Amino acid sequence: MIYSLNGKLTHIEDSFFVVECGGVGYLCKASATTISCLPPTGSEVFVYTTMTYNQETGSDLYGFYDRAEQDCFRMLTSISGIGPKAALSVLSEFTPDSFALAVASGDAKTITRAKGIGPKAAQRIILELRDKISNDSVSKGFSAPTVSVGKISGNAGEAIAAMVSLGYTNSEAAAVIGKLDQSLPVDEMIKAALKAIAMKR
Repeated sequence: MIYSLNGKLTHIEDSFFVVECGGVGYLCKASATTISCLPPTGSEVFVYTTMTYNQETGSDLYGFYDRAEQDCFRMLTSISGIGPKAALSVLSEFTPDSFALAVASGDAKTITRAKGIGPKAAQRIILELRDKISNDSVSKGFSAPTVSVGKISGNAGEAIAAMVSLGYTNSEAAAVIGKLDQSLPVDEMIKAALKAIAMKR
């Protein structure tokens, strides 16, 4: 098992990158999130890795920018019917924390934003992982969001309610509002949240 790589980043594509260690180039498949976090080619890089084996294609190595994404990948691929490709699709759409929030709140609709993840697969993900991911615990090495859906009050609660009325899901709104200064007026929270969401798209 190759747990991590530390070497020279020699090549980057949309779905994989290559790290040279001791004269050997390791091709690592990766999420769009990890790809976006990589330094320029020629730089030294450290990544966490997970190896999988398929009878048809053989061994594949997957690279992650941090342990949280690595652990999330392992949790997803432990679910029947969710393979590495689907797991990378989820991790390309969500950070581990935002994914944890969607699972903890039972928000299957948000999870279906990941390419290739339909309603049934999203429900299966929630069913399998909801007990492992909560708003109040650390699961598999990555932390669930500190914002507790359904328990948010005050200006933050009003801002989330307003975001939901605009068409955003509860988890989308909570994930963004939870990162803001909770003493901000409601209208400023909403403006900041809308700006943050727009920048991600």
